[in-house]
Amino acid sequence: MKNRKDKSNAAPASRRIPRSTKARTAGGKKLNPEVMASAEQKALEGLKQRTEEGHLKAGRTPPSQQNSPGKLVVTRTIDDAIRDSSPVTEDEKLLQQSGPRGDFTRTDPWRVLRIMGEFIDGFDTLASVEKAVTIFGSARIGPDDPHYDAAVETSRLLALAGFDIITGAGPGIMEAGNKGARLGGGRSIGCNIELPFEQGANPYVDTLVHFKYFFVRKTMFIKYSVAFVIFPGGFGTLDELFEALTLIQTGKIYRFPVILFGRYYWAGLLRWLQTRVLSEGKISEGDLDLMLVTDDPAEAAQAIISAYKSLGKTAGQQFEEVVEGRDGEKK
Repeated sequence: MKNRKDKSNAAPASRRIPRSTKARTAGGKKLNPEVMASAEQKALEGLKQRTEEGHLKAGRTPPSQQNSPGKLVVTRTIDDAIRDSSPVTEDEKLLQQSGPRGDFTRTDPWRVLRIMGEFIDGFDTLASVEKAVTIFGSARIGPDDPHYDAAVETSRLLALAGFDIITGAGPGIMEAGNKGARLGGGRSIGCNIELPFEQGANPYVDTLVHFKYFFVRKTMFIKYSVAFVIFPGGFGTLDELFEALTLIQTGKIYRFPVILFGRYYWAGLLRWLQTRVLSEGKISEGDLDLMLVTDDPAEAAQAIISAYKSLGKTAGQQFEEVVEGRDGEKK
């Protein structure tokens, strides 16, 4: 009877609180502050390594390695008016809680002014861009990689068709995009981001804009582009991909071609989206059709050209046309 009583009073299995957890990082390690700190440091070192690798594969000395003994080099100084002495990025400082400080230039209101300044600088520099395509992809891909050649050719074809090309200004696929723009006689634009190390712009950029904040830079990509071409890349590339898809899905931008270049590279992600995310109802079937997958530069370029001819212009202009059309119907 005692055993029965104990069993009847026991909490259901679904309500029991586990005494221990088997939760692990995606890399298989048990999460703790030391592992997190190590992961953050290794992630930053990996980013620096990949960026330097892209420059090296292109036959250039990375800007972060140009401080050689006996050579006068202009080093990047930290603006003490807006930064702490530690080498943190502007994004990191923005997301930190403000402490008790007397200097106004170290407060959030001042940072808001700096953010406004970045928007103004970007809008002013790119105001003449009527139609552009942004090329995304890994910084570590060199000229010997087939995807580098494909990015050059895709950008060249788009430039010949009258499109400006925008990239993140770095090496790898970004360099290939700017190179293709120059070969096609188009405007080659680079939106560079401030990092804890000097990334440097590739030599094929004609118009260069510097940003401290990722979200300001991402706004420029969306505002002045009529399409994205996503080549194989890492977290930054995935960020831009899902940023565009989210804006389309939520109706913030209209009729915006998103092209995934490299069927084999993207196959696993697309399979997961279909078999897991779609099957559980987290997205709809139409969401998968927001992306075009190809391995052909001509096919990618033609898809963008056709979309622009049939739907036309930037997302902002499309929205204005929709509003004007609705107003006309009301009248």
